Amino acid sequence: MKYFIYLLIIIGLGLIVYNATVLNFDNLLNGDSKTALISILASACVIVLLCILLVSREIQTKQKKY
Repeated sequence: MKYFIYLLIIIGLGLIVYNATVLNFDNLLNGDSKTALISILASACVIVLLCILLVSREIQTKQKKY
């Protein structure tokens, strides 16, 4: 499960990089740039949530030891 979470984080980073190449910085809120911006924000949220999940799982395993 741990490796699957890392894989999802890597996929999320890949999506951020790909969508950053689609952005048109002259007009961010029109057409494909708007979609890319929303996708970047969604991928960033997923990465944060997966990192929280990893930390909570580590806390859970440490708590079971004591």
